[in-house]
Amino acid sequence: MIISQYTKEFAYNWKLAAPVMLGMLGHTFVSFIDNIMVGQIGTAELAAVSLGNSFMFIAMSIGIGFSTAITPLIAEADASDNLQQARSAYKNGLFLCTTLGILLFLLIFFSKPLMLLMQQPDEVVALAIPYLNLVAFSLIPLVIFQAIKQFSDGMSMTKYPMYATLLANIINVILNYLLIFGKFGFPELGIVGAAYGTLVSRFVMVIYLWVKLRFNNRSFKIVKNIQFFSLDFLMIKKIINLGSLSAMQMFFEVAIFTSAIWLSGLLGKNPQAANQIALNLSSMTFMVAMGLSVASMIRVGNQKGLQNYRELRRIAFSIFLLGVIFAVFFALLFFIFHESLPYIYVDLKDTLNYKDNIEVLSIASNLLLAAAFFQISDSIQVVVLGALRGLQDVKIPTILTFVSYWIVGFPVSYFLGKENMYGSFGIWLGLLAGLTTASILLYIRFNSLTLRLIREKQENVSLT
Repeated sequence: MIISQYTKEFAYNWKLAAPVMLGMLGHTFVSFIDNIMVGQIGTAELAAVSLGNSFMFIAMSIGIGFSTAITPLIAEADASDNLQQARSAYKNGLFLCTTLGILLFLLIFFSKPLMLLMQQPDEVVALAIPYLNLVAFSLIPLVIFQAIKQFSDGMSMTKYPMYATLLANIINVILNYLLIFGKFGFPELGIVGAAYGTLVSRFVMVIYLWVKLRFNNRSFKIVKNIQFFSLDFLMIKKIINLGSLSAMQMFFEVAIFTSAIWLSGLLGKNPQAANQIALNLSSMTFMVAMGLSVASMIRVGNQKGLQNYRELRRIAFSIFLLGVIFAVFFALLFFIFHESLPYIYVDLKDTLNYKDNIEVLSIASNLLLAAAFFQISDSIQVVVLGALRGLQDVKIPTILTFVSYWIVGFPVSYFLGKENMYGSFGIWLGLLAGLTTASILLYIRFNSLTLRLIREKQENVSLT
């Protein structure tokens, strides 16, 4: 095996993936800024943001996962110059995602009473409910943005979504500063101020990205004059078949991380706050892998449109290799700085909460050790999953992700995460077990599927 046949693809893979990474990091950076600013108020407020976002993570996983069905359809249509299919995939995908965003908002809004039944700390629940009211509404613009973003990614135009998220981040940081702390005459709203910042920034993302694509010469011919309610039910069925299973894949993974938040809440507000710190930092490195996953989906989708399965396999493996390199770097980063990174989130000058803050730092530093170890498996599973989505193979991977996270991972988290076992660290050992299982099973699936496609094409050629 000549390694250069894979490394020579790094430059183009990076060109595709880097804007997606920055855009995805932008989403996470909104949460990062919220957590840092809210963490200055107190550990109860940080735990409240964690609890509120745990409901949001579940809804977002469904919305974002569903929208990924648009990318391989657009990539395939783009590679084969099928304008009609591209227009149909965009219009019907946008309609479905808008509908889904409204439904998810209603689902989260009316699920708030569940917080009272989850044995979470009372002061945390009281703070989380008003925060969730606003952030839940931001699901509507977020899922609409995801639909437009996935179209843009499928066209290999990955820069525009990145610009949209960067602009939204700037607005979010400014609004957070003004509204959380009550600066320059604005009301001091605490964590509700963070929710307002998130809501406004997500509407800005949608408007910016739509305008950029509407006036771009390449995308204009697809997005212009679409009749939003004139639907193609065959395309709708195809998007639902792909999107619903992709949503379930992402849901199974995000839900186990959400369960870690809830299990941490059973241990108290400080373990829950520490869990939020480790989860937020891990989410930022995961977005780099997500960028590579999107690049994998685009390039595999292009090669599928050309039916060039040998090239598809070579390109996919080049992206897998790049993902592993990044993952090893992040693993070393977490391992080396596991004690110092959590300091970003708390204010040790706060004498009132000093004891709580010290406990949070201690727990979070241990969780980052577990996070260091699962960087590699987390990267492999999401990049391979992107390649499988590019192949429009979703049924078997959905089953594999369910088995990995809920048959393997969650029982380990639940058993080892008890207070008389390993506590928060035990919860994260379960996450490690689930991610490692997923990376192995999904890789086996991709390897066997691509070899079969190559073999079938050879047989068809020999028959003709």
